[in-house]
Amino acid sequence: MAQYEEITIDRGSDVSIELELVEADGSKKDLTNYSVVGKVKKNYNSVDSSSASPDVWSFTTSITDVYNGVTTCNLTNTQTGQMKAGRYVYDVELSYVDSDGNTIVERVLEGRATVTPSVTR
Repeated sequence: MAQYEEITIDRGSDVSIELELVEADGSKKDLTNYSVVGKVKKNYNSVDSSSASPDVWSFTTSITDVYNGVTTCNLTNTQTGQMKAGRYVYDVELSYVDSDGNTIVERVLEGRATVTPSVTR
């Protein structure tokens, strides 16, 4: 089950979220052969679009420490600058391909994001 976390995003700022993932027994998660994806959406029904004012933004993700379960999710100031002040939803998922060729997906983080307005914009 995914961890739920409310986050605040300052509009027009770079955002970096570092996750330290652990197994149910408390040991650090080995992320060998895993990939990470994450998105922020205006609402659950928002669809990806290439319009000038999108409602969906993808995190740039990287696994920064494979053996200690550390991954980072980033949004650029350009991405957050496109967001209007208000509430959004987001999630982050891990995936890997098992020995039978099946893609296994695990949601590790989800929640609500509040985008705060920028005075200097």
